[in-house]
Amino acid sequence: MSGLPRGSLTRELLVRESLRLLDKDGVAGFSLPKLGRALGADPTAIYRHFASKDDLILAIADAMIEEGLSGIEPSECWIETLRDLARRARHTSLAHPAAASLTNYRTTQGPAEMRAVDIIIGALHQAGFTGKEAAVVYRAFGDFTLFWSGGEATFLALDEAAQRKDREAWTRAYLVADRTVYPDIWCVREELPVVKDDDIFETILSLVLGGIAARAPRPCACEAHARAPR
Repeated sequence: MSGLPRGSLTRELLVRESLRLLDKDGVAGFSLPKLGRALGADPTAIYRHFASKDDLILAIADAMIEEGLSGIEPSECWIETLRDLARRARHTSLAHPAAASLTNYRTTQGPAEMRAVDIIIGALHQAGFTGKEAAVVYRAFGDFTLFWSGGEATFLALDEAAQRKDREAWTRAYLVADRTVYPDIWCVREELPVVKDDDIFETILSLVLGGIAARAPRPCACEAHARAPR
């Protein structure tokens, strides 16, 4: 790629190209010199926009959150708002697994993250949570969403051979488990290998939301409507 015109290197361009390189080459193939070459720029020019590689990583993280929030409309039903946010975070993480493996455990302090946090806490306020309890439930929900999605993304960032070996373990070891030693595994030995990642995520998400709903001072709009006399 030919050199960029003077002054055309921007934070947004660096973040966008970084995400593209991470999608293409993975974490191991990403470096600031490589980023500079991809843009036809001296790597030292990157430091005019970011103090360090870590600052760039945090900007990538915030850009991914912004991507996930695109078009979001909080629902009157706070449970559905939280469900939508969790699904969006997972979708973005799985679309950019290498980047997510670097970013999902970080706090960006950026505008997209602040917006996401505000939406979550707003949903919890709808549910009647206030003060410390709202903060704790927010952290619990947010950490679950990011850590779960980050774990899936980290797995997808592995090379294909490692992924295949891990997936085949359910058939190789669990399907042939000794009934006399592992009687309870044996009872579900045929079901374990065919469980889908989507089903796992939706199940744990429902359990988390159900736990929040059980503690909420107010029901969500959907529940209130369902309980209203007809």
